[in-house]
Amino acid sequence: MINGSGELPPLREPDLPRTAKDRPKALRTGWTTGTCASAAAKAAAQLLTTGVAPRWVEVGLPSGRRVTFAVQRAERSGATAEAVVVKDAGDDPDVTNGAHLTATVGWHDGPGVRLAGGEGVGTVTRPGLGLDVGGPAINPVPREMITQAVTEVVGERGAHVVISVPDGERMARKTTNRRLGILGGISILGTTGIVRPFSTASWRASVMQAVQVAAAQGESTIVLCTGGRTEKGAITLLPELPEVCFVEVGDFTGAALRTATEHGMRRVVFVGMVGKLTKLAAGILMTHYTRSKVDTGLLGRLTREVGGDAALAAEVDAANTARHAYELWESAGLLSAAGHTLCVRARDVLTAFTRGALATDVAMVDFTGRTVVAATRPEWLPC
Repeated sequence: MINGSGELPPLREPDLPRTAKDRPKALRTGWTTGTCASAAAKAAAQLLTTGVAPRWVEVGLPSGRRVTFAVQRAERSGATAEAVVVKDAGDDPDVTNGAHLTATVGWHDGPGVRLAGGEGVGTVTRPGLGLDVGGPAINPVPREMITQAVTEVVGERGAHVVISVPDGERMARKTTNRRLGILGGISILGTTGIVRPFSTASWRASVMQAVQVAAAQGESTIVLCTGGRTEKGAITLLPELPEVCFVEVGDFTGAALRTATEHGMRRVVFVGMVGKLTKLAAGILMTHYTRSKVDTGLLGRLTREVGGDAALAAEVDAANTARHAYELWESAGLLSAAGHTLCVRARDVLTAFTRGALATDVAMVDFTGRTVVAATRPEWLPC
């Protein structure tokens, strides 16, 4: 965070490994709860359809890659079949590592795959998560993966799938679920299907190296994106830039900015969703959810600044998440104005952090990552 005097910590050479001996050992990736749930669902569907319990199943990731999972257990019970896949989170310190992702599959008369949450899967009780209140906390990408995996087996026939996680309620106590209004269990998560270990040293080093590579190729602009979805949106926004200019910065914005400054880059564009931008606007550059919280009070004050009435500002101020505030702005017709002001605040923080060494712009994308909904440059907005 920028200190009260507006000063920055002194710039220094990046502390990257210098020799093979010093280089950290690569961390092992793992699988998201969504991927494991899709594998369990496919195994149960195969048993229900063929009467044969599979030992292995293959499922597709959002990237199109196919991966194979061992089936820990598969049993038939009357008109349903149940299967279990054990989650391996790799070297990520994930509370759901070792969880038994369980799927129970039966037939229904209508078309398509119907999905429900069972024991140990949380129930959504508040808005702002992009999921129906009262429904299971199974995010959109895992829903698509489960549907695809089951459809590969049953075709057009209607199937009912219940995802459960024994001991999931206990696991959820070590997460932020309750604060977000997800009660009774864990969330079924994942946008890529793969868990990439959160290692401060290794991830920070990879971000710095990516910036260094761009600078070494003579590029003067670096585009910082918070993840894969925002990177896709950024590439669409700035198609004239080569791929090397786009960096998935994760939570290491400060390290990326220092490295860009040290290596003589002249411009930075930050592309993110409302939650990360809110943290940046508050002066927080380490935006990992366990290390900092979204200040919805800032969003409430911002709502008043752009003409929102007292009732709306109070509602935004008390919002469950930054996404909830976004949805309130959108419903009130203030998304463009409030989003622009938020982008300007975030830009000012980034500019101050580099002492003006980098010309800075900020864009906010929607929750698909595809559409720019606010920006410091009006020409970036859709007509």
